[in-house]
Amino acid sequence: MGAPEERVRSGERLRIAPEIRQALAAGSPVVALETTIVSHGMPYPENVETARAVEREIRGRGATPATIAVLDGAIHVGLSERELDALAKGGDVLKLSRNDLAYALATGRRGATTVAATMICAQMAGIRVFATGGIGGVHRGAAESFDISADLEELAQTGVAVVCAGAKALLDLPKTLEYLETRGVPVVGYRTDEFPAFWSRSSGLAAPLRMDSAAEIAGLLRAKWALGLRGGVVIANPVSEEDEIPAAEMAGHIDRAVAEAARRGIVGKAVTPFILSHIAELTGGRSLAANIALVKSNARLAADVAVELQTK
Repeated sequence: MGAPEERVRSGERLRIAPEIRQALAAGSPVVALETTIVSHGMPYPENVETARAVEREIRGRGATPATIAVLDGAIHVGLSERELDALAKGGDVLKLSRNDLAYALATGRRGATTVAATMICAQMAGIRVFATGGIGGVHRGAAESFDISADLEELAQTGVAVVCAGAKALLDLPKTLEYLETRGVPVVGYRTDEFPAFWSRSSGLAAPLRMDSAAEIAGLLRAKWALGLRGGVVIANPVSEEDEIPAAEMAGHIDRAVAEAARRGIVGKAVTPFILSHIAELTGGRSLAANIALVKSNARLAADVAVELQTK
């Protein structure tokens, strides 16, 4: 049968859409996209509409979008309209990270990829830039629960740049930044000296690094990987002023949603989707609108970085 790595390369477990395969072969810019935001992060039909809009944003900046999911026992890099719609309508869709990616492949279960799983699949396909909403991180009370997102460890070992609006504000942001520093992950504030807090531009925490152009960011990526340094880079792109919900306002909503999750005994992978949904209710849909806006903004910046990364 051959080694697992050989089977992945042969296409048995990794199916790259022709358009994306051609772009990669030609050295053209490609941007990876996750699918947990489709299956678990937003309600239908906003989720599929956003996914398609994000792909259009990337194409409009001169790059090729590569939306990733696990279907029919294989990693699919690039989804058809039908496949994307099926994920968006939900049902029996697993939320996949490093620990259960192989399980979904072995059992033939449908799975949407988190930040961690998307990074793994993107690296397999040869894609170096990935756009998402917000990364996971250290959860509140992690000293007791040990609840730390696998996204952080993946950033420490997988060579993919992640463009995001910071970490989700429901997390312990100071400890999240501390973890990333300890694991040697560069965190770059894009045109900001402050680490953004997903729905909000302000977290009260300094961004460890700052860069003001996609060309500068591409230069950092080239230098890091040329040195043989493992891992990715967090590119923190604040939500626009007109789309943000100020941190002081969000704090109350987050506290209420976190308390409600605890009251209901919600733990593990179910915590973040529940809190996002509850906060959308508490804000009358404003948090969902901000989420959609920041994902599109991140897609545009990721495409610009991917284009610059291919510029000799």
